[in-house]
Amino acid sequence: MAPSHTAYVKDEKVLCFHHELLYEAKVLDMQQSDADDKRSPLQYRVHYKGWKNTWDDWVPADRLRKFTEENKELAITLKKNMEAVRQETSKSAKKAPGSHKKKIATAGHTAAAQSSDFSSVRGSEERHSSVQAGTGARGQKRGRDFDLEKEENFINRPQIRLPIPDHLKSLLVDDWENVTKSLQLVPLPSPHPVNAIMDAYQSFERPKRRDGSAEADILEEMVAGIKEYFDKCLGRILLYRFERDQFFEVSKWFNTPGGEWEGKGPGDVYGPEHLVRLFVSMPELIAQTNMDQQSINRMREELAKMTAWLSRNSQVFFAPEYENASQDYIEKARGM
Repeated sequence: MAPSHTAYVKDEKVLCFHHELLYEAKVLDMQQSDADDKRSPLQYRVHYKGWKNTWDDWVPADRLRKFTEENKELAITLKKNMEAVRQETSKSAKKAPGSHKKKIATAGHTAAAQSSDFSSVRGSEERHSSVQAGTGARGQKRGRDFDLEKEENFINRPQIRLPIPDHLKSLLVDDWENVTKSLQLVPLPSPHPVNAIMDAYQSFERPKRRDGSAEADILEEMVAGIKEYFDKCLGRILLYRFERDQFFEVSKWFNTPGGEWEGKGPGDVYGPEHLVRLFVSMPELIAQTNMDQQSINRMREELAKMTAWLSRNSQVFFAPEYENASQDYIEKARGM
């Protein structure tokens, strides 16, 4: 008989990870992972729907997910994501050999652009000067002083392709047009700052995870990590050039002794519009880490849940209108 704290029961319909995809499965049996240790974690024998019995497998609990509408939506998203990756890989394989090194040189930028076509626009605005600086005399000196990463090591880095809900993509397009074409700004401070949004997501998701479980710990770490990433990345890669002067003014708030914003940061002022920009930049950021593939897969799953939740609640969090910048601001931003 299964212990009362068992997360899954015999004959339960579940979703099970096999490599990077989720498949419908059925729990056939369960047992301790270590027969000599009654406190060892449970493992479950599952049968994948539509697969031969030879594929039946013993899996740990962290490969299983409840058969809920939310998780079924995640399974569909991961499948679409994988199909897109295969198509992209197939197209790349047909390119001329000379295009290979070019692809490696721009891999970080491409990873982000694959999640959202328009992310490259902001990226080219804010990163072009830094790329040029790295290829000058100073960059050459650094190349001599430090060991550069070998090309094959860069190729073998685990990568992440984050699926972004279509509705968020459309909001990002609107965001780009508002700022770069209509010369408008996101009203600040946002009534729904990033830190408050992440706290709301954690409150929503936390009841679904057992106390003390790895899933609960991962949720807490992810929320804290996104907050930290946002504060560190906003001024570096998440702004359009037109927003820079607004950012400089906001930064003064944090440095005013005794002021309302003393001790606070960007995550307390900027809202979902800039948070989504971070999400589409995550592939590029993760490519610079040493995370293993298993950790990346779990992060992708968590980010997929976050973006799906934010998309469903977009009317609550996103600004209904942007504000028109003054003529003085426009002239200053243009360097007139």
